[in-house]
Amino acid sequence: MHDYVTWLRHSSPYINSHRKRTFVIMLPGEGLAHANFNAIVHDLVLLHSLGVRLVLVHGSRPQIEQALQARQLPSRYHNNLRITDRDTLDCIISAVGQLRSLIEARFSVNMATSPMQGAKVRIVSGNLVTARPCGVVDGVDLLHTGEVRRIDHQAINLLLNQHHMVLLPHLGYSPTGETFNLSCEDVATHTAIALQADKLILFTAEQGLLDSDRRLIRELNLQQAHQHLQTLIAPEQKAILQAAIDASENQVSRCHIISYQRDGALLSELFTRDGCGTLVDQGGFEQVREATIDDVGGLLELIRPLEEQGLLVRRSRDLLEQEINQFSVVERDGLLIACAALYPFPEDRTGELACLAVHPDYRHAGHGDTMLERITQRARELKLDSLFVLTTRTSHWFQERGFMPCQVEDLPQRKAELYNFQRNSKVFRLLLTGN
Repeated sequence: MHDYVTWLRHSSPYINSHRKRTFVIMLPGEGLAHANFNAIVHDLVLLHSLGVRLVLVHGSRPQIEQALQARQLPSRYHNNLRITDRDTLDCIISAVGQLRSLIEARFSVNMATSPMQGAKVRIVSGNLVTARPCGVVDGVDLLHTGEVRRIDHQAINLLLNQHHMVLLPHLGYSPTGETFNLSCEDVATHTAIALQADKLILFTAEQGLLDSDRRLIRELNLQQAHQHLQTLIAPEQKAILQAAIDASENQVSRCHIISYQRDGALLSELFTRDGCGTLVDQGGFEQVREATIDDVGGLLELIRPLEEQGLLVRRSRDLLEQEINQFSVVERDGLLIACAALYPFPEDRTGELACLAVHPDYRHAGHGDTMLERITQRARELKLDSLFVLTTRTSHWFQERGFMPCQVEDLPQRKAELYNFQRNSKVFRLLLTGN
């Protein structure tokens, strides 16, 4: 019970930030067929109940394959795009229609035993996607396979403003009255861009994007995403990442890649600080910067446990406000997870590295080194020749990074006069090169 209460309390900032935001969610046909689909519906209904504006874009590849097999029709592809002849298009229209009925039914549940009791979600669709044919590619006529030409964002926004959830299949219609089979990634990306959505959420079979050792990649900026794209082989993964890149390059600030197989993946990604999938964004959700007066409260929360353990000298709020310009911080999605301060002694061409602290949940991730690098950089900019630090219990950490032991007498006179012999802190110095 305590874990649940704690999670709910910590999720409240995200509830506030997500309200009235527009999320475009892409769920492939494999996700619709998976046993976890009901749980995804429940999570989407919860988001809708919290005031999130939702557009659901769905695929239907396995359902189309089933329909083709039932009619003994071949499944033909070119560059991972289905060649859609007239008979194939009929199967696609039939599969999409059945899925629409299934989705609408799932969002209509209102049983007392269901998490959806009293939700009253209205999910609507229509001819909201204008398409054009792909035409002939590498000498191959793709026939009724098309690409997005325009998204009717005004109509979609009108529906969202009326508290409806919008459902978009991977079908588009031309001004000449033709129907085209589209890529659901293409529809989702163009919709997110047209709506200037706050998030594009892409469901896939994997937990997210994986590195060469099959470990989850938590975050990629645009440059890193382009580099990772070159390493991917699986067409589905390439399509997913390309969609995230295209959206990010067109002002969709955050794209999330999560698994439709994991129960609660959507909520974990949106309502916890670290998420459970891969985030692709325009910059980064973890940044190193100089502290401002608005950071005082966060700094107090970060350093207070270390002060209580006697690892840091106590600092009052008033003192922090006075010395805030001395601090550098690492901010992760609104939370300060590391800090350090530089107190220069220009007359002695040295500076004190002080108040180095890392949030307990983010230790062993290199943030201490990040802060040391930042303070070292600032010291060099001030033309300082060395840094010194006073520590009681982390002497080995500093020694491993090149700090050498020295005496109290080696400190600048102003600092030596303030040395607390009761704490008996050890003194270390780092010579700075390259000034």
